[in-house]
Amino acid sequence: MGIMVRIPTPLRRMTNGKDKVEVESANLNELVEKLNSEYPGFKDRLVDENGELRYFVNIYLNGEDVRFLEGLGTATSEGDEISIVPAVAGGF
Repeated sequence: MGIMVRIPTPLRRMTNGKDKVEVESANLNELVEKLNSEYPGFKDRLVDENGELRYFVNIYLNGEDVRFLEGLGTATSEGDEISIVPAVAGGF
């Protein structure tokens, strides 16, 4: 059993429609790299050219926003759950 990654609807076309995928990794950076090797272009959707999480993407590790942890350096463990949540814009 690895880390369960919940895939948001806009990215499911990259995962052949899968809403969840399982990945083995020691931290979020490695997880993103493994997702990218399995689903080419995935990393570009999450990480900017400076290697930082894109401002309109939120990633939660077991319900905690990784921006308040160690960002992409946040350690992961078997059984963790990752949720990728694109920011929703709205207005009047």
